[in-house]
Amino acid sequence: MVLIFYLSAQSSPPTPGRVPDYVLHAVEYFGLAVLVFRAVAGGLPARVDAAGVTLTLAIAVGYGVSDEVHQLFVPLRTAAVRDILADAVGACAGLIACWAWHIITNPGPHTPKPTSQR
Repeated sequence: MVLIFYLSAQSSPPTPGRVPDYVLHAVEYFGLAVLVFRAVAGGLPARVDAAGVTLTLAIAVGYGVSDEVHQLFVPLRTAAVRDILADAVGACAGLIACWAWHIITNPGPHTPKPTSQR
């Protein structure tokens, strides 16, 4: 969150090449959602449940909204609903990645457990 705030406080933040602004927003909030979910769930891999998803999205999207309001007070910056939508898409993608990580690292009961050889 500090990095996002720092970048938003700059009138002309550094951007890599010709990457569109909304892509950068999605990437930032992908990472934020993974970190927030990890904090909310107590680490990874964690079971992705409705409570964790709801809290993570509320924090990430709420921070995205506050970030856009913050940009209203930075010279040469503006607030945009499109950026908030990109933040939300990135956060959702981050949660999907957490869900996938949980599935990969915690095989379900349908997977046979290895038997010990004597």
